[in-house]
Amino acid sequence: MICALALGGGYILHGVTPGIPSDQVSTLATLACLALTAELLAFVLPRGARGSIAFIPYIATVLLVPSFSALVTVAVVKAIAEFAGKRERVRQIFNVAQLTLTICTTILIYRSLGGVSLLTLQGAGIQQMTLLVGAAAFVCFVCAFVINTLIVSRVIALSTGVRTLQVWREVHLSTIGLDILASPLVFVFAWIYAEWGPILAATFWMPILGIRQLHTTNLELEQTNRELLELMIKSIEARDPYTSGHSRRVQDYALTIARALDLSSKVVEEIGTAALLHDVGKIYDKYAPILMKDARLSPEEWAIVKQHPVDGASLVATMTKLRDVVPAVRHHHENWNGTGYPDGLAGEDIPLASRVIMLADTLDAMTTKRPYRDPLSEEAVRDEFVRCRGQQFDPEMVDKLISADFWNKIFPPNLADNRSNVLTLLSTRRQRVKAV
Repeated sequence: MICALALGGGYILHGVTPGIPSDQVSTLATLACLALTAELLAFVLPRGARGSIAFIPYIATVLLVPSFSALVTVAVVKAIAEFAGKRERVRQIFNVAQLTLTICTTILIYRSLGGVSLLTLQGAGIQQMTLLVGAAAFVCFVCAFVINTLIVSRVIALSTGVRTLQVWREVHLSTIGLDILASPLVFVFAWIYAEWGPILAATFWMPILGIRQLHTTNLELEQTNRELLELMIKSIEARDPYTSGHSRRVQDYALTIARALDLSSKVVEEIGTAALLHDVGKIYDKYAPILMKDARLSPEEWAIVKQHPVDGASLVATMTKLRDVVPAVRHHHENWNGTGYPDGLAGEDIPLASRVIMLADTLDAMTTKRPYRDPLSEEAVRDEFVRCRGQQFDPEMVDKLISADFWNKIFPPNLADNRSNVLTLLSTRRQRVKAV
């Protein structure tokens, strides 16, 4: 569909713009080289997305040569970059199509708002650039950013089953500062090119690449930190095959519960991080033999297990960027009625994030196989939450948890029916085989 829209938009643009003048060929060639350089220096974003500062010469192309020829130039540059990246064919086609659609729409909007090529103002000075052209250029940048990020986020959301807004935050929120900074750079870069030519514009491009490298380094450090956390969690869970993947599942449940409670995106993110790290204290050697034990724990062993929230909080506190989630990790085993550990907090004295993690942790424990029992049924899980409402769990959270909208996300209503249908089908086939 995106390919069809891109082709359709290109056809429309071809009909409303004249052919390229000979003096604009060098402009397109120069901008194409700069854009290709930026594309080849792309950086990795969350969820497999990629980012670059190639949008600066791309949007500058719109301001300098708002024609069908500019659209073709951008599409060719993007296709070369995708081919050089050796990605999957479907992803290559999608990336070229979505950029083509974005640039095509941007050019049409720019022209409809009265925007003209900045090259036509060459020598006139910035004072004579009309307010209309500047406003049109700004609208172009905003439209390009919105169209591009929404298309990419929507496609990733469809392929991963995650909400589009969540994907947008994960992928683009970390780079939005660079995008805001780049908004005037696009116009200044295009104006420098129009006023003084490609040599000075290319010189101006060098510090922009420096900004890109600094931002890339920050993103790589953040990615490394996330991967180290994942590695730490996996090393803990490797000691106990029955809880493999437990922390990740608890994080998923906690995020779902937090969103169901209509919490802010910042709080949801903190809860997700705390949920992933809630058992990090178990990395100490004293827990290893206990985690590998199949039989019930002795009172002495149970006393050791109760130390893991404090140990986990102490570990998390050593990381400056994670100090906000320390209380959530420390108190995720506190009970609503004050009978939990390590500090015996009760009611709303328990951090909100800890109350959410308590629900998510218990939910995963009841729905996964353990050495001493099979996973509980849907009815048993619901009964347990209702029974412990106001004792172990926050009663308002339990009410939200067992509501139809949320409960169906955990236990799809058609799951039991599908399982029953499969069993019936298998039984029928066995009977046919016996009859034969």
